[in-house]
Amino acid sequence: MVGQGVLRECLLDPGVERVLLVGRSASGRTGAKIREIVHKDVADLTPIEGELSRYDACFFCLGVSSAGMREADYKRVTYDLTVGAAGTLSRLNPGMTFIYVSGMGTDSTERGGTMWARVKGATENALLRMPFKAAYMFRPAFIQPMHGEKAKAALTRIALTVVGPIIPLLLRVGPKYATTTERIGRAMLNAAKDGSAKRVLESADINALGSLGG
Repeated sequence: MVGQGVLRECLLDPGVERVLLVGRSASGRTGAKIREIVHKDVADLTPIEGELSRYDACFFCLGVSSAGMREADYKRVTYDLTVGAAGTLSRLNPGMTFIYVSGMGTDSTERGGTMWARVKGATENALLRMPFKAAYMFRPAFIQPMHGEKAKAALTRIALTVVGPIIPLLLRVGPKYATTTERIGRAMLNAAKDGSAKRVLESADINALGSLGG
């Protein structure tokens, strides 16, 4: 859902010259700016390395729910996959800005009692140590889809159905608890273009950055 949101902002922004979509399945999106690579094993980008150079930014929106998963399995598809892909991109594009979509409650100490938060925290910390031009960790809470974006995870769709009607209220009175696909997409693009004073951004930071430039 976040990936759909930031893609929309990229396509609308005249400053974005081209967008390369890399995913495990086809997005169905087409356009003059878009090129797409369907690559089943995102953990190993070696076969497509020749297509990944000369990019200014990576918006890494891939993720899975930890529900029902063992820590080792969740770590493999969260930490190992993300850090592996980022390592390849940092080598090919040392001037790249890397933006990782994490989540509210992520544990930067890596020692807390919540499994997913520890793994996300370890992933964030590893990314922040990498030799990118800049790296930013986005930690949204609830995200309201604004332009037809759809969540793949069933639990996320259920949560949006339950909480969705009050997200506009949360945005007004408690912006640290909610954002929108439009705001997070714009914030990611603004961070890639102009940077951010914070390297780890919670929902309130995302909303503030996403309100710049429209």
